[in-house]
Amino acid sequence: MDKQLWPINSSTNTDEPPLEEKPIVPVTFSRCVNPLRQLIDRSSSYSKLRNAVVYVLRFLKILPKGNPITLKDLETAELTLVRLVQREHFASDLALLEQNTPCSPKIRALCPFLKNGVIRVGGRLSNSNLEYDQQPPFLLSKKDHLVDLLIDYFHQRNLHTGPHLTLSLLRQKFWILAARYVVRHRIRNCNFCFKFRPRATFPCMADLPAPRITEAKPFLHSGVDYAGPFYITLTRRRGVKSQKAYLCLFICLVTKALHLEVASDLSTATFINAFKRFLSRRGPCSVLYSDCGTNFIGAKTALDDLSKFVTSQEYHSSIDDELIKRNVVWKFNPPAAPHFGGIWEANIKSVKSHLTKVIGTQILTYEEFTTVITQIEALLNSRPLCTLSSDANEPLALTPAHFLTGTLLQSLPIQNLDMSTNLVTRKELLDQILQTYWKRWHVEYLHNLQVRQKWNKPSSPIKAGTVLRTDNTPPLH
Repeated sequence: MDKQLWPINSSTNTDEPPLEEKPIVPVTFSRCVNPLRQLIDRSSSYSKLRNAVVYVLRFLKILPKGNPITLKDLETAELTLVRLVQREHFASDLALLEQNTPCSPKIRALCPFLKNGVIRVGGRLSNSNLEYDQQPPFLLSKKDHLVDLLIDYFHQRNLHTGPHLTLSLLRQKFWILAARYVVRHRIRNCNFCFKFRPRATFPCMADLPAPRITEAKPFLHSGVDYAGPFYITLTRRRGVKSQKAYLCLFICLVTKALHLEVASDLSTATFINAFKRFLSRRGPCSVLYSDCGTNFIGAKTALDDLSKFVTSQEYHSSIDDELIKRNVVWKFNPPAAPHFGGIWEANIKSVKSHLTKVIGTQILTYEEFTTVITQIEALLNSRPLCTLSSDANEPLALTPAHFLTGTLLQSLPIQNLDMSTNLVTRKELLDQILQTYWKRWHVEYLHNLQVRQKWNKPSSPIKAGTVLRTDNTPPLH
């Protein structure tokens, strides 16, 4: 091609300076966190957290300053914490409930409703005569540190109770999603309870005797056992020596209700007095069961006096005379068969567990020791007899206290006692409620005893060459 036909290369010259290359500076964006959320995550105690929130609300002029912390201040702080947690975990459900539209399926079965801007659990028991003094509990998610603090608070406040009783007390005010697993997991991590958790093997579970599965008046069929010794003092004066005290436990074989008496010594007269106090408070007893006392032989030195007391002839003759006067039959379990008295042995274990955790190495006065024993009795009589239901429409768990007083011993006080009802109608209502409790005892509790939940494998037969462990023998024997 001719060069004249070539395109002209027009080069554009610009006077603009070259682009300056600037260094890249990283920028960090942080999400604004609610100060109360930081306070919750950094707290290790629910009671201290509530007090801290009270001071925060006073600083914000929401609560009045200058006065000691009152119960109303603590309730306001608790409501503030619950409102914050619900806004973080149930924000969409709060918006739906404010618009009176159905909430998400995961909490729809609980029939939630709004009250003072807080989600509460509803149900179908508003017209029920049972547990009418209970307030609708707050709804909480299991994935929050506040729930862990609440579980620790109720667990430690009630003398380190087990998962069932802790959950029962917790549900009087808070409804936690998947609460049974969360409470069991949290209590399992309690370092204080871990020190006292026993590990032992047991024989195959035997069939239950007739008094355990037959409807009867509370304490009509009872078992008795001793625990101790515990050391107490009469006064706080200097130079006063401590002395031994024992616990006499009476348990109803039908309802598993407890009655604890403090015995100053192991004499026959002291036991007869404790037995008279038991009958005066709990009513007549037709059959009384106990160990024969041989299981105490060879035990620790502290139990030698107890073994001699139970197996002495004076004990049997004096007690038999008193029982004949009161038409009571005393039956003893076979020797070397502690599983026959498993119901009171388990309760002795529970009482001593709570007592050891609360008292420790302290020496209490007689009044203080009696007060602690009475509190433990009330707590154990408020424990559920069967597995708790996750359904909000179900009534609260059946407890031994329902057969003794008609309600939980640890329940909230009744708000309104002004009821103009005919006495005959009122008595019929109370009888109907008691019959309801016995129906629940047959349906919920009695049927659960049919299955052997554990100890269902028979022990292997002993063969030649098997190494046996014999207790109460010196080492290397």
